[in-house]
Amino acid sequence: MAGWLTEVFAPQVLVIAMPPVVGLLAQGWRGAAWGLLASALCGGVPATVIALGVRSGRLDSRHLVDRARRTGPLLAAVGAVLVALVLLVALGAPTLLVATVTAMLAALAVTVPVTLRWKISFHAAVSAGTVVVLAHVLPPVATVLTGGALVALVCWARVRLAHHTAAQVAAGALVGVATTWGTLAAFGV
Repeated sequence: MAGWLTEVFAPQVLVIAMPPVVGLLAQGWRGAAWGLLASALCGGVPATVIALGVRSGRLDSRHLVDRARRTGPLLAAVGAVLVALVLLVALGAPTLLVATVTAMLAALAVTVPVTLRWKISFHAAVSAGTVVVLAHVLPPVATVLTGGALVALVCWARVRLAHHTAAQVAAGALVGVATTWGTLAAFGV
C-alpha cells in the first residue's frame, strides 16, 4: 500500500492533475484549458526532465530518492513554473490559477534550498498544498478532512518506505500548507 500511495500521490501526478481540475471547478471548461497550460509547464516539463534522467541512469527514480541528484531536476521545475507564471499572467489567466502557480513557486523557493542540506519531503509539501488549493473550489471542511487524511497517508507511506523521516514529511506538509495558504491569501482568493 505504501508504494501505491507514493505513486498515486507523487508530486508530478498532483502538479499535472490539479490545475485543470481547479480551473474546471472555478471557471468551467475555459478554466480547465488554462489549467492544462499550467499542467503542461509546471508538471509536464519537470516530469520529462526526470524521465530522461532516469532513462539515462543519472537519476535513481522519478521520486528523486538520492538527494544529491535532486538539484538539476528541481531547478528545471523552478524554471518551468516561472515560465508558466509569466505566460499565465501575460495571457490573462484566471486569478486562482495564477495564485496556484505562484504557490507552487513559493513552495519551491522554500523546499529547494532546504533539500540541498536536508531531505524535506516534496510528496508531503505538494499533497498538502494541493489540499489547500482544492479547499478553495470544493466544500472546504470536507476537503480539508478528507485531504488531511490523504496527506497523512502519503506521509506515512514515505516514512514506511524509508524515503523520509517523520520530521522530513512533517516539515514538507507544513511548508506546503503555509506557502499555499499564504500565497492564496495574498491574492485574496
